[in-house]
Amino acid sequence: MTVITLGSLFDGIGVFPLAGSCYGIIPTWASEIEKAPVSITKRHFPNMLHLGDITKIDGGEIPPVHIITFGSPCQNLSNIGKREGLAGSQSSLFYHAIRIIEEMRCATNGTYPVIAVWENVMGAFSSNNRLDFKAVLESFTKTAVPMPASGEWANAGMVRGKDVEVCWRLLDARYWEIPTLAQRRRRIFLVADFGGTRAREILFKTRDLQSFPTSCGESRLPSSVASRRFTEKTRRKIPIVRPFQERRMRSAAKDKNKSGFIGSFGRTNDPFPTLLAGSVNYFSFWYEGEEKEGFIRQLTPLECERLMGLPEGWTALGHKDEAISDHARYKALGNAIAVPCVAYIMAGIAEVL
Repeated sequence: MTVITLGSLFDGIGVFPLAGSCYGIIPTWASEIEKAPVSITKRHFPNMLHLGDITKIDGGEIPPVHIITFGSPCQNLSNIGKREGLAGSQSSLFYHAIRIIEEMRCATNGTYPVIAVWENVMGAFSSNNRLDFKAVLESFTKTAVPMPASGEWANAGMVRGKDVEVCWRLLDARYWEIPTLAQRRRRIFLVADFGGTRAREILFKTRDLQSFPTSCGESRLPSSVASRRFTEKTRRKIPIVRPFQERRMRSAAKDKNKSGFIGSFGRTNDPFPTLLAGSVNYFSFWYEGEEKEGFIRQLTPLECERLMGLPEGWTALGHKDEAISDHARYKALGNAIAVPCVAYIMAGIAEVL
Protein backbone atom coordinates (compact mmCIF):
# COMPACT_ATOMS: atom_id res chain seq x y z
CA MET A 1 0.00 0.00 0.00
CA THR A 2 1.35 3.41 -1.00
CA VAL A 3 1.90 5.85 1.85
CA ILE A 4 0.61 9.26 0.73
CA THR A 5 2.35 12.25 2.31
CA LEU A 6 1.28 15.88 2.69
CA GLY A 7 3.03 19.20 3.20
CA SER A 8 0.97 22.20 4.35
CA LEU A 9 2.04 25.77 3.54
CA PHE A 10 0.31 28.65 5.37
CA ASP A 11 -0.81 25.84 7.65
CA GLY A 12 -2.81 27.83 10.21
CA ILE A 13 -4.37 25.39 12.69
CA GLY A 14 -3.76 22.29 10.58
CA VAL A 15 -7.07 21.82 8.74
CA PHE A 16 -5.48 20.24 5.65
CA PRO A 17 -3.43 17.80 7.82
CA LEU A 18 -6.55 16.99 9.88
CA ALA A 19 -8.70 16.21 6.86
CA GLY A 20 -5.90 14.32 5.13
CA SER A 21 -5.12 12.16 8.14
CA CYS A 22 -8.73 10.96 8.25
CA TYR A 23 -8.14 9.37 4.84
CA GLY A 24 -4.80 7.77 5.61
CA ILE A 25 -2.68 10.67 4.31
CA ILE A 26 0.41 11.36 6.46
CA PRO A 27 1.07 15.04 7.36
CA THR A 28 4.86 15.40 6.99
CA TRP A 29 5.66 19.08 7.38
CA ALA A 30 4.03 22.48 7.76
CA SER A 31 4.93 26.14 7.34
CA GLU A 32 3.34 28.74 9.62
CA ILE A 33 4.63 31.77 11.53
CA GLU A 34 1.73 32.67 13.87
CA LYS A 35 2.62 31.54 17.39
CA ALA A 36 -0.79 30.26 18.60
CA PRO A 37 -1.67 28.26 15.43
CA VAL A 38 1.80 26.65 15.42
CA SER A 39 1.35 25.55 19.03
CA ILE A 40 -2.14 24.20 18.33
CA THR A 41 -0.93 22.21 15.33
CA LYS A 42 2.08 20.84 17.23
CA ARG A 43 -0.32 19.52 19.86
CA HIS A 44 -2.38 17.57 17.33
CA PHE A 45 0.49 16.52 15.03
CA PRO A 46 3.56 16.10 17.25
CA ASN A 47 5.48 14.23 14.53
CA MET A 48 5.04 16.89 11.86
CA LEU A 49 8.12 18.96 10.97
CA HIS A 50 7.64 22.74 11.25
CA LEU A 51 9.55 24.73 8.64
CA GLY A 52 8.71 28.29 9.72
CA ASP A 53 8.77 31.28 7.37
CA ILE A 54 7.76 30.31 3.83
CA THR A 55 10.08 32.91 2.29
CA LYS A 56 13.08 31.03 3.74
CA ILE A 57 12.11 27.55 2.54
CA ASP A 58 13.92 25.86 -0.34
CA GLY A 59 11.56 23.35 -1.92
CA GLY A 60 14.48 21.27 -3.13
CA GLU A 61 15.87 20.74 0.35
CA ILE A 62 12.77 19.77 2.35
CA PRO A 63 11.26 16.25 2.43
CA PRO A 64 9.38 15.65 -0.85
CA VAL A 65 5.66 14.94 -0.47
CA HIS A 66 2.85 13.72 -2.71
CA ILE A 67 0.55 16.63 -1.87
CA ILE A 68 1.28 20.30 -1.17
CA THR A 69 -1.65 22.34 0.16
CA PHE A 70 -1.85 26.06 0.74
CA GLY A 71 -4.46 28.67 1.56
CA SER A 72 -2.28 31.69 0.84
CA PRO A 73 -3.11 35.00 2.57
CA CYS A 74 -6.37 36.46 1.28
CA GLN A 75 -6.22 39.97 2.76
CA ASN A 76 -5.33 41.69 -0.54
CA LEU A 77 -7.84 39.63 -2.56
CA SER A 78 -10.86 39.88 -0.28
CA ASN A 79 -13.83 42.07 -1.20
CA ILE A 80 -13.56 43.54 2.31
CA GLY A 81 -9.99 44.85 2.06
CA LYS A 82 -8.19 47.41 -0.10
CA ARG A 83 -7.91 44.88 -2.94
CA GLU A 84 -4.27 45.31 -3.90
CA GLY A 85 -4.56 41.80 -5.38
CA LEU A 86 -1.65 39.40 -5.83
CA ALA A 87 0.68 42.39 -5.86
CA GLY A 88 -0.20 43.09 -2.21
CA SER A 89 2.41 42.40 0.43
CA GLN A 90 0.46 39.49 1.97
CA SER A 91 -1.29 37.83 -0.98
CA SER A 92 1.92 37.98 -3.06
CA LEU A 93 3.23 35.20 -0.80
CA PHE A 94 1.26 32.94 -3.16
CA TYR A 95 4.28 33.03 -5.48
CA HIS A 96 6.54 31.59 -2.79
CA ALA A 97 4.29 28.51 -2.66
CA ILE A 98 4.55 28.18 -6.45
CA ARG A 99 8.35 28.57 -6.17
CA ILE A 100 8.57 25.81 -3.55
CA ILE A 101 6.49 23.47 -5.72
CA GLU A 102 8.75 24.16 -8.70
CA GLU A 103 11.91 23.66 -6.64
CA MET A 104 10.67 20.33 -5.30
CA ARG A 105 9.66 19.09 -8.76
CA CYS A 106 13.03 20.11 -10.13
CA ALA A 107 14.91 18.36 -7.31
CA THR A 108 12.88 15.14 -7.73
CA ASN A 109 12.92 15.05 -11.56
CA GLY A 110 9.22 15.90 -11.68
CA THR A 111 8.12 13.20 -9.26
CA TYR A 112 6.95 15.33 -6.31
CA PRO A 113 4.54 16.82 -5.56
CA VAL A 114 1.91 14.88 -7.48
CA ILE A 115 -0.99 17.11 -6.44
CA ALA A 116 -1.25 20.72 -5.26
CA VAL A 117 -4.32 22.24 -3.64
CA TRP A 118 -4.88 26.00 -3.33
CA GLU A 119 -7.68 27.68 -1.36
CA ASN A 120 -8.71 31.31 -1.28
CA VAL A 121 -11.57 33.80 -1.03
CA MET A 122 -14.12 34.34 -3.78
CA GLY A 123 -12.68 37.83 -4.28
CA ALA A 124 -9.74 36.23 -6.13
CA PHE A 125 -12.08 35.83 -9.12
CA SER A 126 -12.51 39.60 -9.46
CA SER A 127 -9.48 41.36 -7.94
CA ASN A 128 -7.20 43.38 -10.23
CA ASN A 129 -9.87 43.52 -12.96
CA ARG A 130 -10.10 39.69 -12.86
CA LEU A 131 -6.46 39.36 -13.88
CA ASP A 132 -5.31 37.88 -10.56
CA PHE A 133 -7.09 34.58 -11.09
CA LYS A 134 -5.69 34.44 -14.61
CA ALA A 135 -2.23 34.83 -13.04
CA VAL A 136 -2.99 32.03 -10.58
CA LEU A 137 -3.95 29.65 -13.41
CA GLU A 138 -0.90 30.61 -15.44
CA SER A 139 1.37 30.07 -12.43
CA PHE A 140 0.22 26.45 -12.22
CA THR A 141 0.00 25.68 -15.94
CA LYS A 142 3.07 27.63 -17.15
CA THR A 143 1.08 28.60 -20.21
CA ALA A 144 -1.04 31.56 -21.32
CA VAL A 145 -4.66 31.29 -20.21
CA PRO A 146 -7.16 33.47 -22.10
CA MET A 147 -9.76 35.50 -20.28
CA PRO A 148 -13.30 34.05 -20.52
CA ALA A 149 -15.42 35.47 -23.35
CA SER A 150 -17.91 36.64 -20.71
CA GLY A 151 -15.17 38.63 -18.97
CA GLU A 152 -15.90 36.82 -15.71
CA TRP A 153 -14.52 33.62 -14.22
CA ALA A 154 -17.02 30.82 -13.77
CA ASN A 155 -17.50 29.28 -10.32
CA ALA A 156 -16.06 26.02 -11.67
CA GLY A 157 -13.76 25.22 -14.56
CA MET A 158 -10.70 23.45 -15.92
CA VAL A 159 -7.57 24.38 -17.89
CA ARG A 160 -4.62 22.30 -19.01
CA GLY A 161 -0.95 23.05 -19.39
CA LYS A 162 1.66 20.84 -21.01
CA ASP A 163 2.06 18.55 -17.99
CA VAL A 164 -0.69 19.60 -15.60
CA GLU A 165 -4.46 19.56 -15.28
CA VAL A 166 -5.97 22.34 -13.16
CA CYS A 167 -9.56 22.40 -11.95
CA TRP A 168 -11.25 24.88 -9.66
CA ARG A 169 -14.58 25.02 -7.90
CA LEU A 170 -16.32 27.44 -5.54
CA LEU A 171 -17.52 25.62 -2.43
CA ASP A 172 -19.80 27.12 0.23
CA ALA A 173 -19.38 25.52 3.66
CA ARG A 174 -23.09 25.99 4.45
CA TYR A 175 -23.93 23.17 2.03
CA TRP A 176 -21.21 20.83 3.26
CA GLU A 177 -21.35 21.03 7.03
CA ILE A 178 -23.16 18.52 9.18
CA PRO A 179 -24.22 20.78 12.10
CA THR A 180 -27.77 22.13 12.11
CA LEU A 181 -26.41 25.68 12.24
CA ALA A 182 -24.23 26.14 9.16
CA GLN A 183 -21.88 28.93 8.19
CA ARG A 184 -21.94 30.83 4.91
CA ARG A 185 -18.33 30.50 3.76
CA ARG A 186 -17.66 30.61 0.02
CA ARG A 187 -14.12 29.71 -0.97
CA ILE A 188 -12.30 28.82 -4.19
CA PHE A 189 -10.60 25.42 -4.16
CA LEU A 190 -8.13 24.66 -6.95
CA VAL A 191 -6.57 21.26 -7.59
CA ALA A 192 -3.53 20.81 -9.85
CA ASP A 193 -2.53 17.32 -10.99
CA PHE A 194 1.03 17.33 -12.30
CA GLY A 195 1.44 14.80 -15.09
CA GLY A 196 -2.08 13.40 -14.75
CA THR A 197 -5.72 14.01 -15.59
CA ARG A 198 -7.27 13.34 -12.19
CA ALA A 199 -7.99 16.88 -11.00
CA ARG A 200 -11.52 16.75 -12.41
CA GLU A 201 -12.22 13.48 -10.60
CA ILE A 202 -10.91 14.88 -7.32
CA LEU A 203 -12.93 18.08 -7.48
CA PHE A 204 -16.14 17.17 -9.35
CA LYS A 205 -16.95 13.55 -8.52
CA THR A 206 -19.75 12.83 -6.06
CA ARG A 207 -18.56 10.79 -3.07
CA ASP A 208 -19.55 9.94 0.47
CA LEU A 209 -17.51 11.46 3.29
CA GLN A 210 -16.48 10.04 6.62
CA SER A 211 -18.05 11.63 9.67
CA PHE A 212 -15.55 13.55 11.78
CA PRO A 213 -15.36 13.17 15.55
CA THR A 214 -17.03 16.09 17.28
CA SER A 215 -14.66 16.14 20.20
CA CYS A 216 -10.96 15.63 20.82
CA GLY A 217 -10.74 12.19 22.41
CA GLU A 218 -14.25 12.22 23.87
CA SER A 219 -17.44 10.80 22.45
CA ARG A 220 -20.49 12.98 21.97
CA LEU A 221 -24.06 12.28 20.96
CA PRO A 222 -24.76 12.59 17.20
CA SER A 223 -26.38 15.96 16.46
CA SER A 224 -29.75 14.38 15.59
CA VAL A 225 -29.91 12.48 18.90
CA ALA A 226 -28.68 15.49 20.87
CA SER A 227 -31.27 17.74 19.21
CA ARG A 228 -34.09 15.29 19.97
CA ARG A 229 -33.11 14.99 23.63
CA PHE A 230 -32.68 18.76 23.88
CA THR A 231 -36.23 19.21 22.60
CA GLU A 232 -37.56 16.65 25.06
CA LYS A 233 -35.68 18.28 27.91
CA THR A 234 -37.19 21.68 27.14
CA ARG A 235 -40.69 20.17 26.97
CA ARG A 236 -41.14 20.69 23.26
CA LYS A 237 -40.02 24.30 23.36
CA ILE A 238 -38.65 25.28 19.95
CA PRO A 239 -35.38 27.26 20.10
CA ILE A 240 -35.07 30.18 17.68
CA VAL A 241 -31.57 31.24 16.61
CA ARG A 242 -31.10 34.25 14.34
CA PRO A 243 -27.57 35.40 13.44
CA PHE A 244 -26.78 39.03 12.68
CA GLN A 245 -24.92 40.16 9.59
CA GLU A 246 -22.78 42.53 11.64
CA ARG A 247 -20.77 44.10 8.80
CA ARG A 248 -23.92 44.79 6.80
CA MET A 249 -25.52 46.21 9.92
CA ARG A 250 -22.66 48.63 10.58
CA SER A 251 -22.46 49.67 6.93
CA ALA A 252 -26.22 50.27 6.70
CA ALA A 253 -26.20 52.26 9.94
CA LYS A 254 -23.35 54.41 8.66
CA ASP A 255 -25.20 55.08 5.39
CA LYS A 256 -28.53 55.54 7.23
CA ASN A 257 -29.95 52.76 5.06
CA LYS A 258 -33.05 51.67 7.01
CA SER A 259 -34.04 48.72 4.82
CA GLY A 260 -30.44 47.44 4.73
CA PHE A 261 -30.20 47.76 8.50
CA ILE A 262 -33.41 45.80 9.05
CA GLY A 263 -32.28 43.22 6.52
CA SER A 264 -29.07 42.62 8.47
CA PHE A 265 -31.11 40.95 11.22
CA GLY A 266 -31.12 37.25 10.50
CA ARG A 267 -34.11 35.06 9.91
CA THR A 268 -34.81 31.65 11.37
CA ASN A 269 -32.63 28.96 9.74
CA ASP A 270 -30.32 31.55 8.14
CA PRO A 271 -26.69 30.39 8.07
CA PHE A 272 -24.20 32.27 10.19
CA PRO A 273 -22.20 34.91 8.30
CA THR A 274 -18.62 34.01 7.39
CA LEU A 275 -16.40 33.86 10.45
CA LEU A 276 -13.68 36.50 10.14
CA ALA A 277 -10.37 36.88 11.95
CA GLY A 278 -11.09 40.47 12.95
CA SER A 279 -14.66 40.28 14.23
CA VAL A 280 -17.00 38.19 16.36
CA ASN A 281 -20.45 37.05 15.24
CA TYR A 282 -23.53 37.82 17.31
CA PHE A 283 -26.90 36.11 17.33
CA SER A 284 -30.24 36.33 19.10
CA PHE A 285 -31.85 33.38 20.89
CA TRP A 286 -35.26 32.69 22.36
CA TYR A 287 -37.86 29.96 22.64
CA GLU A 288 -40.83 30.22 20.30
CA GLY A 289 -43.55 32.32 21.94
CA GLU A 290 -41.13 33.65 24.55
CA GLU A 291 -39.44 36.44 22.59
CA LYS A 292 -39.35 38.75 25.58
CA GLU A 293 -37.20 36.24 27.44
CA GLY A 294 -34.63 36.10 24.64
CA PHE A 295 -31.12 37.50 24.62
CA ILE A 296 -28.25 38.49 22.35
CA ARG A 297 -24.74 37.15 22.67
CA GLN A 298 -21.63 36.40 20.63
CA LEU A 299 -20.46 33.01 19.47
CA THR A 300 -18.02 31.26 21.76
CA PRO A 301 -14.75 29.80 20.38
CA LEU A 302 -16.28 26.33 20.85
CA GLU A 303 -19.27 27.28 18.70
CA CYS A 304 -16.92 28.70 16.07
CA GLU A 305 -15.08 25.36 16.01
CA ARG A 306 -18.38 23.61 15.40
CA LEU A 307 -19.25 25.97 12.55
CA MET A 308 -15.86 25.23 10.96
CA GLY A 309 -16.47 21.49 11.29
CA LEU A 310 -13.54 21.07 13.69
CA PRO A 311 -13.45 18.66 16.64
CA GLU A 312 -14.54 20.43 19.82
CA GLY A 313 -11.66 21.98 21.70
CA TRP A 314 -9.30 21.84 18.69
CA THR A 315 -7.98 25.35 19.41
CA ALA A 316 -8.28 25.34 23.22
CA LEU A 317 -4.75 24.22 24.10
CA GLY A 318 -1.23 24.44 22.72
CA HIS A 319 1.39 21.69 22.58
CA LYS A 320 2.62 22.46 26.11
CA ASP A 321 -0.93 22.27 27.48
CA GLU A 322 -1.01 26.06 27.64
CA ALA A 323 -4.43 27.67 27.29
CA ILE A 324 -4.92 29.58 24.04
CA SER A 325 -6.60 32.95 24.61
CA ASP A 326 -10.08 33.53 23.19
CA HIS A 327 -8.68 36.37 21.07
CA ALA A 328 -6.11 34.06 19.48
CA ARG A 329 -8.72 31.35 18.97
CA TYR A 330 -11.16 33.71 17.23
CA LYS A 331 -8.39 34.96 14.96
CA ALA A 332 -7.15 31.47 14.10
CA LEU A 333 -10.66 30.18 13.43
CA GLY A 334 -11.53 33.19 11.27
CA ASN A 335 -8.45 32.48 9.15
CA ALA A 336 -9.09 28.74 8.97
CA ILE A 337 -10.67 26.56 6.27
CA ALA A 338 -13.95 24.70 6.72
CA VAL A 339 -13.13 21.04 7.37
CA PRO A 340 -15.95 19.37 5.35
CA CYS A 341 -14.89 21.11 2.11
CA VAL A 342 -11.28 20.02 2.60
CA ALA A 343 -12.36 16.50 3.60
CA TYR A 344 -14.16 16.10 0.27
CA ILE A 345 -10.99 17.01 -1.62
CA MET A 346 -8.72 14.85 0.55
CA ALA A 347 -11.08 11.91 0.06
CA GLY A 348 -10.77 12.40 -3.70
CA ILE A 349 -6.99 12.57 -3.59
CA ALA A 350 -6.75 9.43 -1.46
CA GLU A 351 -9.09 7.70 -3.90
CA VAL A 352 -7.15 8.53 -7.07
CA LEU A 353 -3.66 8.03 -5.62
